[in-house]
Amino acid sequence: MCSFGENLKNLRKLNRISQKDFALKMNTTQQRVSEWECNKVEPSLYNILKIIKVLNTTFDDLTDGIE
Repeated sequence: MCSFGENLKNLRKLNRISQKDFALKMNTTQQRVSEWECNKVEPSLYNILKIIKVLNTTFDDLTDGIE
């Protein structure tokens, strides 16, 4: 079983984007990206949709294995 944060981190790394660069593309801070990846904070629906676009992925891939 995976978490949202793990999936986000894996997809970001697959796209070879650093947390810093990803944060810039998301118009947020590196700290916020880290909080998402560590499952400390859940992104808003708006940010989830933006993540899907920035990482060129699908909602299914982003939420794979989450129950």
